[in-house]
Amino acid sequence: MADYIVDLGKEGGREGGNIVFAGLPEELAERKDTYTGLFLKAELQA
Repeated sequence: MADYIVDLGKEGGREGGNIVFAGLPEELAERKDTYTGLFLKAELQA
């Protein structure tokens, strides 16, 4: 698992390329406003 995550998003094209989160995977898993956070939450619970 990564020690630190920088999530770029939220979509592609004009909607993408912005840093929407930078921090620990466990912190990102609590975010409901990113696709990566939603995916990571499910993975950490498995």
